[in-house]
Amino acid sequence: MQPGLDPREMRASDKDRDRVADILREAFAEGRLTPEEHAERLDAVYRAKTLGELEPLVRDLPVAPGVAPQVVAPTAARPQHTPATQPPPPLVAIFSNSKVEGRWRLPDAVNAVSVFSEMKIDLRQCEFATPEVDLTANAIFGALELRLPRGVVVRSYGVPLFGEYKVEQDAAEESGAVVVNVRGVALFGSVKIVR
Repeated sequence: MQPGLDPREMRASDKDRDRVADILREAFAEGRLTPEEHAERLDAVYRAKTLGELEPLVRDLPVAPGVAPQVVAPTAARPQHTPATQPPPPLVAIFSNSKVEGRWRLPDAVNAVSVFSEMKIDLRQCEFATPEVDLTANAIFGALELRLPRGVVVRSYGVPLFGEYKVEQDAAEESGAVVVNVRGVALFGSVKIVR
């Protein structure tokens, strides 16, 4: 870190954003955030460029030690690396229609939310970084459709509340296949996982 640089001005990483998104997901599941607050904060998470922008989004929520992005000066310089593929785009649609597709590296935890929107996410060209992925898919007065490649094992834990949470399964599970754990809620909306 450069001398005199405020730690809050440090650029946030994808991992920092994912940790904050996980905190918000837990707070939403526990009833600490309304659907509107959750969607608003999640949108801000994926627009945040610095750690200082992420910090206020979880300041009023209980956070396990080491989970929130730390706004402290690092003791050693961090190694720089260039990913083989593009990082994932923000998977948020609020009062809009959105389609996300292309080749990017899928991290071990992904959050997608559609609020009063129609969103289509195509993951068939994605590179899976880990053998197991936790995918949170929430549709609030909206529709969210995720396309997964064939051969991926899907385990659904989604909950429909006055809506539909539908997962299209493959005929047979392949041993050694990537596992995608789908969680979330369809509140007056629909979530569909298709092949």
